[in-house]
Amino acid sequence: MTASNPSLEREPSPQRWRALVDLLSSMRFAISLLTVICIASVIGTVLKQHEPLPNYVNQFGPFWAEVFGAMSLYSVYSAWWFLLILAFLVTSTSLCIARNTPKILSELKTYKENIREQSLKAFHHKAEGPLSDAPEAAAHRLGQLLATGGWKVKLQSRDTPQGQGWMLAAKAGAANKLGYIAAHSAIVLICLGGLLDGDLIVRAQMGLGGKSVYNGGGLIADVPAQHRLSERNPTFRGNLMVAEGTASSTAILSQSDGILLQDLPFAIELKKFIVEYYSTGMPKLFASDIVIHDKATGEKQEARVEVNHPANFKGIEIYQSSFDDGGSRVKLQAVPMAAASKPFEVEGTIGGSTELSNGNDKLRLEFTGLRVINVENFANAGRGRETATDVRAVDLRQTIEGRLGAGHKTSTEKELRNVGPSVSYKLRDASGQAREYNNYMAPVDVGDGQPVFLLGMRENPGEAYRYMRVPADEASSMDGFLRLRAALQSPELRERAVQRYARNAVDPKRPELAQQLAESAKRALGLFAGQESVKGQAVAGLQALADFMEANVPEGERPRAGEMLVRILNGSLVELDHVAREQSRIQPLPQDKIAGFMSQAVLALSDAPLYTAPMALMLKDFTQVQASVFQVARAPGKTVVYLGCALLILGVFAMLYVRERRLWVWLTPVDAGSQAVLALSANRKAMDTDREFEQLSARLLGRDDSPKASR
Repeated sequence: MTASNPSLEREPSPQRWRALVDLLSSMRFAISLLTVICIASVIGTVLKQHEPLPNYVNQFGPFWAEVFGAMSLYSVYSAWWFLLILAFLVTSTSLCIARNTPKILSELKTYKENIREQSLKAFHHKAEGPLSDAPEAAAHRLGQLLATGGWKVKLQSRDTPQGQGWMLAAKAGAANKLGYIAAHSAIVLICLGGLLDGDLIVRAQMGLGGKSVYNGGGLIADVPAQHRLSERNPTFRGNLMVAEGTASSTAILSQSDGILLQDLPFAIELKKFIVEYYSTGMPKLFASDIVIHDKATGEKQEARVEVNHPANFKGIEIYQSSFDDGGSRVKLQAVPMAAASKPFEVEGTIGGSTELSNGNDKLRLEFTGLRVINVENFANAGRGRETATDVRAVDLRQTIEGRLGAGHKTSTEKELRNVGPSVSYKLRDASGQAREYNNYMAPVDVGDGQPVFLLGMRENPGEAYRYMRVPADEASSMDGFLRLRAALQSPELRERAVQRYARNAVDPKRPELAQQLAESAKRALGLFAGQESVKGQAVAGLQALADFMEANVPEGERPRAGEMLVRILNGSLVELDHVAREQSRIQPLPQDKIAGFMSQAVLALSDAPLYTAPMALMLKDFTQVQASVFQVARAPGKTVVYLGCALLILGVFAMLYVRERRLWVWLTPVDAGSQAVLALSANRKAMDTDREFEQLSARLLGRDDSPKASR
């Protein structure tokens, strides 16, 4: 039979509590929390926060987007685990301060004057020497000297076998210990300020006050009250977009799964938005002239809000965040890409949508953006191979010289040019699938002398636009290209163009050659138009010619045959353009325009099948309406954070640059004078401590050749 002792089976509760407090207040625990916070802050800085979920799906894929979302990495600074770590860090640092502050304050009051003479001789910095005056008089004289040098001094008399001796204890640099308290208190204040200005209070209202996020659509005025925060909300930070000539009083607080609406005690009216640009097209200055309308009193206050120059009203800061389109009105010219359709006009507002029909198919046109200024770099435009790296054409000398010379010289040339306005839109089919388009209003000369219309398209927002370059005709329109493309799809016009090309290219005395050339030209135009299958597939454009050559021409003969086939194609297309113009009773292209137009038209006709839109919507006219995006914030923790930053600077400065030193002088009576033993201690070893001790020993012992501290 064995007896059990309950006290041995279970540790007493006070000891467990003490162990928990020791863990929370330990330096290792605090450093671990700081490490996790630093890693989380890096993630929050690198990864864009509060983006729409489809953006993350496009970037990381469905699986990892869901994993990262479950870890709240898309809203790191408002995640529950981040706030919990901050709370633990505040608790840990506060316990550390509470445990060490009494010891520090107690040590600041003590001079440690009870140290023994033998202990002084064991110090690293020590010196001895005789003094001419008695111990008491010497103690008062040395104490006065140290006091004038900023030391705090305390004297103590002791009885010794030789007579009455005196201990002089002095200290300096007590701010070093206070720096420890200030730095740790600063961490607590900064974390508390972060908790106050973070989502902690908003989350508390959601958990305890019945508030919930809103993820629907519609007008802001129709959003129910459970998705709105009161005007008396003590802390918030949200965005507010106001178009010119309108006013708004509701800010939007983005959450990971929706939004919350924050009602403001005032309304912001945007009178005028001002924006200036650099030559690169980047905004140089954007500012908003606003009128603040107080809801309670009806008071009006005018203000200008610029970047880094916010306005303040009733404790709420109004920052200039960015700018956007405020509902510009646009008029678009629909240019059908099919020959049978006719152009038409459509009007709308940026941010709005309208219905279109493409035969039996219904399309939804969504107006997504208007850019009035588009600055592009044309330094390498029209230089052919110089725009790419070609190991066969590397000029080593030019490459090296491009990187030598003045320190500010670079090898990148710039020729910035504003190419005018552009409009972006989406065409959404009945199944909800959409493609996004971006078209420039005016034709652009990309450097080869032939202006082109840039028609951009992309499948999803994560991709870059792919542009088809449609050549502009002599009237700066797309009619010439569309007429040529329609003629390319007509067997009758292709046949007429082929026969004309053969007659003009071959001597009339050799009709058999003309017939052979006509057959080759007919095959080339048919392949280019996509009317003939290659390798069992219907392919058009230059790719069809390449596939045909690969399937029917031996590899050694392909370069020569390919050159001949392209020459026949170009000649046939020139005649096809003449035939199409004659049929439409339009004058032929001027001779100086034919080469540039046709060379670009060949490329555009080859790319046209890849431009899957039934029409291209070209910007014809617009009325710009700008909007300003403000960030409104009530941040009571800002003052706390500023105080914490000031304490942190003072504390770090005190700990790094202020040395705590203690000095002892033991005076023993010897004959008519006294014998002095001097010792110095410092919290850090430094060359300054060695020099200071040498100066102190020389000054206190009264000799320039005073003994130096033993090393």
